[in-house]
Amino acid sequence: MGSEPLPRSAPAAEGVSAAGIAAFLDAAEADPGIGLHSLMVLRHGRVIAEGWWAPHRPNDARQLYSVSKSFTASALGLAVAEDRLALSDKVVDHFPNLAPVAGPRMRTVTVEHLARMATGHHSDTLEAMRQGDRAEPVHGFLRLEPESPPGSVFAYNNGASYTLAAILQERTGQSLTGYLQPRLFDPLGIAPPFWDTMGGPREIGFAGLHLTTEEVARFGQLYAQGGQWHGQTVLLQDFVATATRALTPNPGEPLPDWQQGYGYQFWQSRHGYRADGAFGQFCLVLPEQDAVVVITSETEITQPLLDAVWEHLLPAFGGSGGSDDELAGRLASLALPIEGGGTYAADDWVTARAVAPATTGSGWSLTLADADRTLVLDCGDGRWQRTALPTGADRVLLVEAQGRWPDPDTFVAELVLAQCPHRLTVTLHPSTGRSVARWRTVPLRAPSLVELAAPLRT
Repeated sequence: MGSEPLPRSAPAAEGVSAAGIAAFLDAAEADPGIGLHSLMVLRHGRVIAEGWWAPHRPNDARQLYSVSKSFTASALGLAVAEDRLALSDKVVDHFPNLAPVAGPRMRTVTVEHLARMATGHHSDTLEAMRQGDRAEPVHGFLRLEPESPPGSVFAYNNGASYTLAAILQERTGQSLTGYLQPRLFDPLGIAPPFWDTMGGPREIGFAGLHLTTEEVARFGQLYAQGGQWHGQTVLLQDFVATATRALTPNPGEPLPDWQQGYGYQFWQSRHGYRADGAFGQFCLVLPEQDAVVVITSETEITQPLLDAVWEHLLPAFGGSGGSDDELAGRLASLALPIEGGGTYAADDWVTARAVAPATTGSGWSLTLADADRTLVLDCGDGRWQRTALPTGADRVLLVEAQGRWPDPDTFVAELVLAQCPHRLTVTLHPSTGRSVARWRTVPLRAPSLVELAAPLRT
């Protein structure tokens, strides 16, 4: 089993330059478009560098966005190994009651086409399939006849990943997390995680999985080891090798690290391959360096972040120089800057109602209106203060907040959402009651703060 901590080592002991890791930190922190939240670097299976930008914490499980897809692919590999389905299966054969709506091309779409983003559609089908049938999105998907023959073109397609996840849950009779717990999560020492749904019982597969940075690193290390973990075969080596190859060419994508081909819910990179989530959630596997790099961040355009990895961090493997102790000290004292402003208006979601001195300690109590809910948060004075807000359905919204008064009639609160990549700046003028809320990056799919909440692990 994998419940014991990952082994730790110093960069120099594993042939890695501390100066190179520091140069990556310098480059990333100097770019205003990159907001790092955590970093974990493994070499030869050992953690050689790790850090969290306060107020983010090592034990916080966060929304990974499309990194989730690579876990769905792992469920596929396990289900195929157990003869629960085959890659060559036609999608319509798994939903015979829905099959009559499928056109001739859709009837030839296979499970493998779903996995490698080659259904023949020219764009993401998710919104169209949901509009077609919100109660059963697969019905909506089957109605969307591909523009090209399946297998012939690449299109990044959340609808394909959702349908793949739906097939797996139909064939196993379990949720994705229920199926993966004894087969993947338990061997890796990962406690039962939360995986979001679209309101029904089915976990969505394309996003919504919540894990800690180290848990993602364990997953990456499993792939780096060809599916082996402490002498146990968790995933078949042949599946790992196939899933992480360039199976679907995608030279038409606009950015270099998105033009290298796509496997089974894994992207090829200019170096190695990766699980990749929106706003800069990365699990990079670098076979030539025997390394894994996990990054969580709040980054709108992520190519510059990967550029910094290739320019500074990649050469550090096999390099030398720098002080391991100085690097460890820097990593232990990381913190987000207090920005005092966001880019995207959130007025339809969140408004501030009132601010008052904290009932205990220093700081303030901020009251927000979020849709039809009232949320009361603690805002630290010059420090982050965490509030855990129950939102119903066993979910809790974790918010870290700081407050300040730039002038006597202006209160500014910085809100960091600990369970996802996003950050909100709220400005309130108490004398008029006018408020403005702005996101640094706008969450995908969530119409309110409350819908960003997740169950806390016990």
